[in-house]
Formats: sequence, structure tokens, C-alpha cells
Amino acid sequence: MAAETADVRSRFPVDDDALSALHARAFGTRGSTTSSWSRRLARHSIAWVGAFDGPRLVGFVHAVGDGGAHAFLLDTVVDPSWQRRGIGLAIVDRIQDDVAAAGVTWLHVDFEPHLAGFYAACGFRDTSAGLMRLGQPAAF
Repeated sequence: MAAETADVRSRFPVDDDALSALHARAFGTRGSTTSSWSRRLARHSIAWVGAFDGPRLVGFVHAVGDGGAHAFLLDTVVDPSWQRRGIGLAIVDRIQDDVAAAGVTWLHVDFEPHLAGFYAACGFRDTSAGLMRLGQPAAF
């Protein structure tokens, strides 16, 4: 699916401030404070994809892998002013291609219940999975 007027790019040079600002706009947070995005992506990610309005980053997703057949989708985000225009679908579609080209067979994603429709539209199917928050009480 083509995103409405956004330029979708794989493995683009990451501007840590721009990516943190995107997360802040979408989630009301400052983004990562433990290490730079660019360093983490270079070290852990198989692929990352961004959507751009000119020079402005308006969407992002990345995938980390196990070195084999499995990868995990992380940090999917679209600027609130760009949501519901196909940006999310476009970046997830692109990253599926990128991780498949890297030899990945299974792409996993965890998400909150209100995002089930979005991820179903991206082609994910429901599965049973377990989740544990380390160092915290069992309740989330």
C-alpha cells in the first residue's frame, strides 16, 4: 500500500533527536533516555523503516531478530497528525519485505488490544503468547 504523500525509506540514517521527538508526539514521552536510537538500531536491529514528509520523520518501525528464523517488530509509531493515512501499513509492509530478504521466516509482534485491527490489517494473525515483566509485580 502506498502511504499518502510520505516517502518510505529502509535503513535510513537515524537522527536520534528526530526519532525521540516522533515518539514524544505519539506517546507523550521523551523517547529513549538509556542510549541513542542510532546505536541501538545498529547493534540490535535487522531492519528499520521510516516514513518522511520531506525531511520530517512521521513514521517508524524496526525489527530485531534471533539470528535465525524469528524477528520481532518493535516501536511502531506514526505521528498523530499522519495517522489513518496508510503510513503504518506502508512501513510495516516494507519491514516485512526487509526482514524476509534477511532470511527471517516468522515475524512476531506484541500489541495492546486496541491495535488488534491495525495488526490484522497488516497480515498478522492472533496467537497465544506469554509475557513477563521482569523485576516488577505480576500485574501490568
